[in-house]
Amino acid sequence: MFRLWLVLFVVFLVYSCFVYSNCDKSRLPVTSPDKSVVAGWNTWQQKNCQSCHQIYGLGGYLGPDLTNAASAPGKDDKYLKIFIQYGTGKMPNFQLSDSETNNLVAFLKWVDKSGKSRVPKESVTWTGNYNLDN
Repeated sequence: MFRLWLVLFVVFLVYSCFVYSNCDKSRLPVTSPDKSVVAGWNTWQQKNCQSCHQIYGLGGYLGPDLTNAASAPGKDDKYLKIFIQYGTGKMPNFQLSDSETNNLVAFLKWVDKSGKSRVPKESVTWTGNYNLDN
């Protein structure tokens, strides 16, 4: 019985080493968050952005998932800043300062490098919102 547990433990260790040494490190943040990223996170929390938007599939469903908004085709920093600073039909204008807007963009870019959203493309409507009936 002891040998069986020992074999299982060794197999677990070998498997764990294999998994962690072969993960896709290109999607992980290269650096720890800097001051602007932390300030962007604080603004995200203070303005309650998660009540409408999701990161990694967690949050509200009124607005789009922003996990990979910074790397979406055709959406650069300027595009993100305009939407964040002025809002849209559903998103209010929060009267953010330029530094708050820049910090939110830095936060979204940092999040973008950390992973991918798990929301299936077929669940996202043409407006960027989710179709929960899928």
